[in-house]
Amino acid sequence: MTTYDTYEGHDRLTDLSATAEGVRRAVESVIEGKPEVVRLSLTVLLAGGHLLLEDVPGVGKTMLAKALARSIDCTAQRIQFTPDLLPTDITGVSVYDQERKEFEFMPGAVFAQIVIGDEINRASPKTQSALLEAMEERQVTADGRTFELPSPFMVIATQNPVEMEGTYPLPEAQRDRFMARVSVGYPSPDAELRMLEAHAGYSPLDALQPAAHAHDVVKLIEAVREVHVSEGVRRYAVDVTAATRAHPELRLGASPRATLHLMRAAKAAAALAGRGYVLPDDIQQLAVPVLAHRLLPTAQAQVHRYASEHVVTDILRRTPVPDPYAAQRPRGL
Repeated sequence: MTTYDTYEGHDRLTDLSATAEGVRRAVESVIEGKPEVVRLSLTVLLAGGHLLLEDVPGVGKTMLAKALARSIDCTAQRIQFTPDLLPTDITGVSVYDQERKEFEFMPGAVFAQIVIGDEINRASPKTQSALLEAMEERQVTADGRTFELPSPFMVIATQNPVEMEGTYPLPEAQRDRFMARVSVGYPSPDAELRMLEAHAGYSPLDALQPAAHAHDVVKLIEAVREVHVSEGVRRYAVDVTAATRAHPELRLGASPRATLHLMRAAKAAAALAGRGYVLPDDIQQLAVPVLAHRLLPTAQAQVHRYASEHVVTDILRRTPVPDPYAAQRPRGL
């Protein structure tokens, strides 16, 4: 079968890939020895999604979020989630102006292009829910008025899965709004040695310069949307997510939103690889980070910490894979 690596807009995508590569290198100058984590973070950004960083303290979760924000010349806000944080601290509040004799809306921290939510599970569920509308609809409604959020808009949240005292687990509706969850993990000994040598005397963020502008990221997101997805690959993604809804070790499977996020992330991964079409491999590589955090294991399966990841891996092993050659689109189509 003849295959093609071109499609309408492929040249544009190739040009913009250089911008994405510059952002990746900038972030990796701060985060040592974690290229796969950096690449997944960039994938979520270009897919127009939100990222949940979950790991033990001190492995660089907040540093990764800050590095990604600083590598792009855009507005960024950091929110330290605490039990006394109020929803209006996030969304904003209306203040009465004595001179004008009217209320004026004062935007909260969510009105930024990159919003870093540090230890998101330490705030109350009421405060956590202040992000729901912003994450899904890119807008904030306050006092009967709707305010659009800037573009691009991305929430990068961190949480510690080990120390659970004084925390409020994220509800299913909020976890479902995060496109992917990733664990940074400990660095290798060599990477940790390089970190000590290069960063022991100063913060690596101080030397980080933006590698792209906000409008460049918007163009990248638009280019990602043009990536082709064949009917067979779309069916494969649906089969994988549908299998979670019938798996005996799960009491809650993946939502249709999860299927959509999986497809968008796969398109971004294909674009980062220089391809104008999605392969089944893209679905397989992203299924665990995109789906696992949304699944609820049964009480019997929950004794295993990584039960959800094992279920997704098992589903991928059992689900028939479509022909990768059929995923490509002929020239001019």
